[in-house]
Amino acid sequence: MTPEQIAFLSSLETKLWTAANKLLPSLDAARYKHIMLGLIFLKYVSDSFNIRVDELTKDFSDPDADYFLGDDVDNNLLLGELENRDYYTEKNVFWVPECARWKNIEATCRLPLGLKLPWGDEFKGVGKLLDDAMDAIERENPKLKNILFKDFAREGIEDRVYGQLISDIVSTIPFTHETLGSKDILGHVYEYFLGEFASAEGKKGGQFYTPKSIVSLIVEILEPYAGRVYDPAMGSGGFFVQSEKFIEAHSDTRGTISVYGQESNPTTWRLAAMNMAIRGIDFNFGGEPGNTFTRDMHPDLRADFVMANPPFNQDEWWDESLASDRRWEGFLTPPKRNANFAWLLHMLYHLNENGSLGLLLANGSMSSATNGEDEIRKKLLENDLVECMVALPGQLFTNTQIPACIWFLTKNKKARTLAKGTFRDRRGEVLFIDARNLGSMVSRVQRIFSDDDIAKIAGTVHAWKTGKSYENVTGFCKSASMDELKKNDFVLTPGRYVGSAVVETDDEPFVEKMERLTTILGHQFAEGSRLELEIRTQLASIGFEIPE
Repeated sequence: MTPEQIAFLSSLETKLWTAANKLLPSLDAARYKHIMLGLIFLKYVSDSFNIRVDELTKDFSDPDADYFLGDDVDNNLLLGELENRDYYTEKNVFWVPECARWKNIEATCRLPLGLKLPWGDEFKGVGKLLDDAMDAIERENPKLKNILFKDFAREGIEDRVYGQLISDIVSTIPFTHETLGSKDILGHVYEYFLGEFASAEGKKGGQFYTPKSIVSLIVEILEPYAGRVYDPAMGSGGFFVQSEKFIEAHSDTRGTISVYGQESNPTTWRLAAMNMAIRGIDFNFGGEPGNTFTRDMHPDLRADFVMANPPFNQDEWWDESLASDRRWEGFLTPPKRNANFAWLLHMLYHLNENGSLGLLLANGSMSSATNGEDEIRKKLLENDLVECMVALPGQLFTNTQIPACIWFLTKNKKARTLAKGTFRDRRGEVLFIDARNLGSMVSRVQRIFSDDDIAKIAGTVHAWKTGKSYENVTGFCKSASMDELKKNDFVLTPGRYVGSAVVETDDEPFVEKMERLTTILGHQFAEGSRLELEIRTQLASIGFEIPE
């Protein structure tokens, strides 16, 4: 992306977020999210529809175009042809009924209540107008059935505020640009808003959003060029979006992945479905929300790639119907009070014979010996299924400070080894990467991986797989053998294997250093005493004393 494109998108996102927050300062982020994303979606589909109208209007009068209607085309015929939905659906443009077209919504939202509208309805407020628009779009576009937000009227927002959101904010979003496509702009705005809402919602935000840099890292390591991609805890669908972006960036080939997902939260499920719809990604999310463990929507799926960020240390997951579930066959039944290994075994079950997976879990999953977790780890290693473990730094997530790691498992070490000249034989080995010192703080509470960080980690994994230019680096990466794993009781914490990085020597003599540091500390103590006295004096002046 060029600097000009980045500047355009950055300016747009800041303007939208700031303006929207001013209009809805008292609305909870969990509710505000669906209102703003719904309006953005409505504006986008209308703009895309209008772009297609302009293309058709031009083609109808162009003798060299496929849709030429003749030199003396009747205006009524022209208007009638423009309402032929086939012209839109053949180009994967959503058909937008008259009541849902943005220009009509914008013109209607400031009208008096009770007015008869051109499409026959009576104007009963902006919330009802928006609900009807979304309902009409769903009816006309089967792909969108049951996924759009249709609770605008229930939010109790004044028509005046809705009018300002529509006219002063969303209407200003330019879904056209000299060098950016409308889907690129929409995708960027949508992703930005998801991230901001996740941050605003704190812990709850993690239910639908995995930070982009972590998603990018997993996708860059797994390289999902083609095949079936599955996420059993998909949130808003970030792994699918990034997989599409990966394909675009590396091969310029679209439509080479099939997307399968599952999500139990109904509102989050709709967010994911809408996220796919606006980007033109075909998806199979099981038709409705559902619990991944007790109601597996894709029981026969065997995917090429599985990626997920499920809830860490989830304790309320067990159901007695799972006691003899086929997903645990060959392993112990996962602990009933912690779903970490239930997620891992579920994902492993859904891999095909050459598949690979990337799974975010709490650090405890690498070393815990309670309730048979150590035996499950041992079995995974004995079956040579674990490929790489990555320890992550803190503060990468908006919703939790629990230390996390990424498990990379694969079923194709053997097949990959037999591919002549392509991969090194890594059977019986596991790559450990300690990335805890990577990343940079972008706010007081948020750390991200830069593109260079992602390239360093992913490049190390790829070099290890191929054997080209890979070397163990003390403090960062180590390829460990099965004997080493056994000596460590099959604990998979990277720090046990990579060792400590070499610390640069300090030439300052110890005595001189201590004299310098104690002098600094003395100055800091003195300043602390001065500030304490000042605070006591100020409080005393208004009648308050701090007990000694």
